[in-house]
Amino acid sequence: MRKPLLLLVAIVLLVGGLAAAKLLQRPPAPQFAPSLTGPAAAEPARARPAHDPLPAFLPAQARQTIALIQRGGPFPHRQDGSVFGNREQRLPPRPRGYYHEYTVDTPGAGNRGARRIVTGGTPPTGWFYTDDHYETFRSFDVPPAGSWQ
Repeated sequence: MRKPLLLLVAIVLLVGGLAAAKLLQRPPAPQFAPSLTGPAAAEPARARPAHDPLPAFLPAQARQTIALIQRGGPFPHRQDGSVFGNREQRLPPRPRGYYHEYTVDTPGAGNRGARRIVTGGTPPTGWFYTDDHYETFRSFDVPPAGSWQ
């Protein structure tokens, strides 16, 4: 009777030790730029012209994306201009094909990052910005092309 109990204790200790060793070997959590993990306010302050009609919450790179959208491209990412499905219904319901998405570059990111502008209509009449990959959106207005750039 004593040997099976000793064997069981040894197995439990071995499994527990292996699990602890595995946990200790985990790689460190990835480090991201502040603009990917925090609100847009975490970005460094930048000088804005007094006549800038675009909202302050938009990063400088969003202005570049807006200008490209208004010119019709060319866009730096192949996904830019593709239909945004609005599957989570975070934007007002519209027929499929109404919304289109565009990348807002994130300096230092090795991929497209999480920032996007989603437009509604052709030509765009609705403008939405997300910096958390479609979890939340902020609506904004854009003046006609050429009047603000």
